[in-house]
Amino acid sequence: MHPLVNIAVSAARAAGNLILRHLDRADQLRVSRKARNDFVSDVDRGAENEIIAIIHRAYPDHAILAEEGGARGRSEVVWIVDPLDGTTNFLHRLPHFAVSIGVQVKGRLDHGVIYAPCTNDLYVASRGGGAQLNNRRIRVSGCTDMDSALIGTGVPIDAANLDAWLPMLRRVVAATAGVRRAGAAALDLAYVAAGRLDAHWELHLHPWDIAAGIVLVQEAGGIVSEALGGADPLASGHILAATPKLHPILAGMLAAARETTAKAKQSANERE
Repeated sequence: MHPLVNIAVSAARAAGNLILRHLDRADQLRVSRKARNDFVSDVDRGAENEIIAIIHRAYPDHAILAEEGGARGRSEVVWIVDPLDGTTNFLHRLPHFAVSIGVQVKGRLDHGVIYAPCTNDLYVASRGGGAQLNNRRIRVSGCTDMDSALIGTGVPIDAANLDAWLPMLRRVVAATAGVRRAGAAALDLAYVAAGRLDAHWELHLHPWDIAAGIVLVQEAGGIVSEALGGADPLASGHILAATPKLHPILAGMLAAARETTAKAKQSANERE
């Protein structure tokens, strides 16, 4: 593995071990609310500190962009860290959460590591080097038909964003075998890379939610794009990741839903 990936794996496993030690008493942790339906616990902070300490022991000059601590340092190499993606799941002892570490080099996402401590699943990818799950090569699924596809998503917590998302959900639900909302975007993207999901779309995410997952899906043969037609999902937080056959179909569905929403708003404004 690349030296940066070795450090990312060590940091992810250390954070995962810390998280698991607290899982059985998650209901006793001190928890604060960052926003509606957005929580942070002492475990989030402790896991992030563990990750950053391991990174900086090896690379003291590298920059960090982390969920709890924000941006620190300036460097051509930026570590994009989510110490516990799926905090709400963790607090309810629902075993669907992960540690996510992406590495950006000179503005390009080059490496991604996602570790799911409850299943001991380690997802690793490097630009041009493919993607692996537990040291075995992985590829996105071979799904080509929407009616047999299983799609992941996330539900926006803001009412205005929910209004834009619901028409997308209606179209996708009607066309597929099912839609799942599991509550951890990083792990859902890892599932797309491993063929456990055929696609995933979500809006209003943060760079630490998706950085590692973008590399994984791309290196596993999938296509990643901005879900609302923009240029950069990492910048906007709107992501669509899918198999090569399903991606253009889903992109078309999301675009059609956006058009429907825009027309409905225009009609409402004209009636006022």
